[in-house]
Amino acid sequence: MRYKILDQKGLNFITITVVDWIDLFTRKALCEILITNLSHCRNKKGLKIFGYVIMSNHIHLIVRAAEEQELSEILRDFKSYTAKKIIQFLKNKENKESRKEWLLIHFRNAAKLDDKNSNHKVWQTSNHPIELYTPKVIRQKLTYIHNNPVVGGIVTLPEHYLLSSA
Repeated sequence: MRYKILDQKGLNFITITVVDWIDLFTRKALCEILITNLSHCRNKKGLKIFGYVIMSNHIHLIVRAAEEQELSEILRDFKSYTAKKIIQFLKNKENKESRKEWLLIHFRNAAKLDDKNSNHKVWQTSNHPIELYTPKVIRQKLTYIHNNPVVGGIVTLPEHYLLSSA
């Protein structure tokens, strides 16, 4: 089932997931690719970020687009750019990622299964958007995002997790 962003200007809960839920973001350098590009999307593309968490295999965001932008276009660009940067990182002989060959093969195979003509596929196609329309639902999703690392057993308090807006 393909989910679509119904309100391009509305507040949305977004989940961006690595193909096959691979634990990709276990290295600081890979997390920095995401953080740098989220910052770029915020500063240059009109992405308004209200909450986020970067987990090992997915990202949760509470976001909306500025008036002149489409949220789906910003997210498409974010996923495309970060995928390219991740593949560049993995191909770099200088990096210390022990799984780089396995990851490159897996992302290449995932691309073969996709209908688009791509060499590597890092992200699942859907962003699984959920429109947030009441303060209660917004608080619920923000709490969910911030508690993700706690539920995962990574930290005991949400504010101890560095890759989060908590």
